[in-house]
Amino acid sequence: MELIITEKDNAARRIADILSGGTYDSSRENGVNVYEWGGKRCVGLSGHVVGVDFPSEYSDWRDVEPVELIDASIEKTATKENIVATLRILSRKATRVTIATDYDREGELIGKEAYDIVREVDEEVPIHRVRFSSITENEVQDAFDEPDELDFDLAAAGEARQIIDLVWGAALTRFLSLSAGQLGNDFISVGRVQSPTLKLMVDREREIEAFDPEDYWELVADVAKGEEAFEAQYFYRDEDGNEAERVWEEAVAEDVFETLSQRDTATVVDVNRRTRTDSPPAPFNTTQFIRAASALGYSAKRAMSIAEDLYTAGYITYPRTDNTVYPDDLDPEELLDDFVGHPTLGESAESLLEADEIEPTEGDEETTDHPPIHPTGEIPSRGDVSDDEWEVFELVVRRFYATVAEAAIWEHLKVVAEVAAHRLKANGKRLDKAGYHDVYPYFSTTENYVPDVSEGEEITITDVELEDKQTQPPRRYGQSRLIETMEDMGIGTKSTRHETIQKLYDRGYIESDPPRPTKLAMAVVEAAENYADRVVSEDMTAQLEQDMDAIASGEAGLEDVTDESREMLAEIFANLADSRDEIGDHLRKSLKDDKRLGPCPECGEDLLVRRSRHGSYFIGCDGYPDCENTLPLPSTGKPLILDEECADHGLNEVKMLAGRQTFVHGCPLCKAEDAGEGPVLGDCPECGDEHGGELAVKTLQSGSRLVGCTRYPDCEYSLPLPRRGEIEVTEEYCGEHDLPELVIHSGDEPWELGCPICNYQEFQARESESGSDLESLDGVGAKTVEKLAAAGIESLDDLTDADPDSIAEDVDGVSADRIRNWQASA
Repeated sequence: MELIITEKDNAARRIADILSGGTYDSSRENGVNVYEWGGKRCVGLSGHVVGVDFPSEYSDWRDVEPVELIDASIEKTATKENIVATLRILSRKATRVTIATDYDREGELIGKEAYDIVREVDEEVPIHRVRFSSITENEVQDAFDEPDELDFDLAAAGEARQIIDLVWGAALTRFLSLSAGQLGNDFISVGRVQSPTLKLMVDREREIEAFDPEDYWELVADVAKGEEAFEAQYFYRDEDGNEAERVWEEAVAEDVFETLSQRDTATVVDVNRRTRTDSPPAPFNTTQFIRAASALGYSAKRAMSIAEDLYTAGYITYPRTDNTVYPDDLDPEELLDDFVGHPTLGESAESLLEADEIEPTEGDEETTDHPPIHPTGEIPSRGDVSDDEWEVFELVVRRFYATVAEAAIWEHLKVVAEVAAHRLKANGKRLDKAGYHDVYPYFSTTENYVPDVSEGEEITITDVELEDKQTQPPRRYGQSRLIETMEDMGIGTKSTRHETIQKLYDRGYIESDPPRPTKLAMAVVEAAENYADRVVSEDMTAQLEQDMDAIASGEAGLEDVTDESREMLAEIFANLADSRDEIGDHLRKSLKDDKRLGPCPECGEDLLVRRSRHGSYFIGCDGYPDCENTLPLPSTGKPLILDEECADHGLNEVKMLAGRQTFVHGCPLCKAEDAGEGPVLGDCPECGDEHGGELAVKTLQSGSRLVGCTRYPDCEYSLPLPRRGEIEVTEEYCGEHDLPELVIHSGDEPWELGCPICNYQEFQARESESGSDLESLDGVGAKTVEKLAAAGIESLDDLTDADPDSIAEDVDGVSADRIRNWQASA
């Protein structure tokens, strides 16, 4: 029996389908899917099923000094025991083993982990390695026809990364957390890659905070040639002879404004026409794909999660690549042919095939492991993928189209007119030949009209505006720009950069989008700069990346690199040891600053965002237990304290971060004061006949709204209402329940909610039809249910008992904080 091992279950299912021609049978072994056909069995791992950790005697944070971890031994233990057990059972019956994990450093290490498990069972069974860049029929068949051997050097590079990240992360994390007294789920995390990444954002935030704006003025004139109106801007030549529009002295600006305002015409003194070639973009590598997906509204982690699902399903090539040059064996015409006739993508493909010659663009980076990201030619139907997956798939397809399309041609017209000694310029542009823009509609093609004029011609001045402005601070890094900067500086890898950013979100170091560092993040970076600057140095992590590349190429050994890294960490701890108390005080103050809303109205101490032992958030007084004042927060989302301050209470407003369900809660004290009962709708169906209970619209202190019984808490009957929008009680009544119908006014279109009982019954019916109680949670759809099930979460009970961090590692696109919110809701 041949045993085939893939990196994930969905890859195993896909490969089994290809190799068996769709005739495989599936069974379960220890809760793991096994696919079988014709003397072959295929099983999927769940990424890493073996992890590196310290021996158990190092597990108690309070009994082990962090510095002891530097030289501690490392053990390998099963992190997915059921999968490891299944692999051992299947290995006993195997006469041949084929490892088909992803083709990259991480995939090679996962393959090596599987190799070791098999070897523990059978030291003689042949073990082969197959590699492919897309899970398509041709490529998978070709890979299995020509198996290779496992690359132990490449796997060793991945193992070195694991060990170094463990030692650095654990030792420094424990040191900072113990110094600040911050243990449990809220420990202070430090990482070899995340720390220099965080410093990038902190440095930018410092630039923003230190920025001192300067006043300047700009002058814009509305001009016309006959009936053809356009806009022109005042400019002058600076000391270097360059054109400048910003006037730095108000008196000069006002003098120019007065002159222009008194004149009715200007004389054209220069007309310049030119054409510009707008070349098509290079093929997608990982970083440029994330950048393009970001423009569509996808976070880096979400974009990569979708791309990985599309890859596993066979629709696109492997999405983790630095390559921007298509391989010689890619036939663009053949790939375009696959899309001919498609209702959405076919017309563009047909137009491209009409070209006399098809020559793809090339980027600056050419590697031999994976091609640039491109479609495979297999096209999903809209029912096979979600709307997000289709949007990302179409982006990849159209990027391929763009790389084989013609260049665009722009016509530019610059007109300079003179008024007395002052000059105005108008820059027009027109897309003369759309080229690749016809098939890749993601770049702006906005035109700016300027009429055709001649030198010496008079144009009319219809209006002049003097605009006072200020220089602006540098912008925060967006996620895609941050990843590009990390790439330029050698921080992380194509496979890990988006995950590093997500970890910073999960650990409370950054918030919002574009990401903004919290006070804790600023404090951690400051502490590292003052006492251990190598922790946040990009030079250090870039050097380690080079060392791991040397391991992969056989030029260095795993132990040499990890020993050197331990020595470097020991030097850092030598500098940290005497500053523990000072660092702890600094971190504790910053932790409190991140949670502060303003003064408590009862005692004057600070009101802080706190977390209950059940994981939910609330607002409590820092004067506790002397002051027990608390305010509730919504159960959905994670609170983010905004800069906006309530004029009535002096408290910062709060935003609840919950993915697409994110909303502004506002001032918690305002919400608490607004709580109470609204209009009575009718009799309570639970207790109305016997006790006279009535249903009323209620607003809770947390901001939630519901229809509930006026006899609460004696009667707990309630029905949910939307959090936002004005509630209108209409004069239309439900014939079945004798309650008025409700309309919610929020946004452009009113929502006719109808009878609140009927509405809730319809909601319950939809949920029961969905087949999963997990889908009753906000943000959990059918696709997420599938991913959770693959991680062993099949019910609300499973979810509430699970460890959020472990599940987040197994489920792509879902963070630990999001799982905690689901647990609180469940």
